[in-house]
Amino acid sequence: MKKILLSTATILALAACEDPYNRQGVGFTGIDGEPRSISDVKGAAGFLPDATNIPAELAELPTISVTTDEVETDKVSRVAIDNGGRSDTNSVLLSGSDMNLFLSTVNVNGTTYGVLRTANNSTRISNEVGAAFGRNAEQFTGCLPAGDVYGKGSSDRSSGFAVPLNCS
Repeated sequence: MKKILLSTATILALAACEDPYNRQGVGFTGIDGEPRSISDVKGAAGFLPDATNIPAELAELPTISVTTDEVETDKVSRVAIDNGGRSDTNSVLLSGSDMNLFLSTVNVNGTTYGVLRTANNSTRISNEVGAAFGRNAEQFTGCLPAGDVYGKGSSDRSSGFAVPLNCS
């Protein structure tokens, strides 16, 4: 009985030293107590500044909601591309070397699409960009791709791309 009481008293005494409502941890600050900001591996980053966190920027923007009578996936994707964001109020601006692209999320008939498009329908980009967008949809949107990438345009150049997303 004394062993149980002594163990219980020790645990209670140690627990009384800490605020029970303080749930913050100290975290890992690197070797020698120095915060890490540069990766030792070539091509990797120790941290990304908030300004380049595209999924976080996209999550702060409203999802554009649209309804359509179309039921075929490629036609619904074109509706998503047509309604994709083209301003900083409803899309994330991705600056490229020769043109700017806009990344947004569009909900068409209950299906969420990640949409990457140009500023207008007359500007075209290579379909290789769309393929890369589909492969890296999770990095851009924070959601898993739930299907193929669809483009609006010709077989070699398009004005935008849409990929259905699984954000659950």
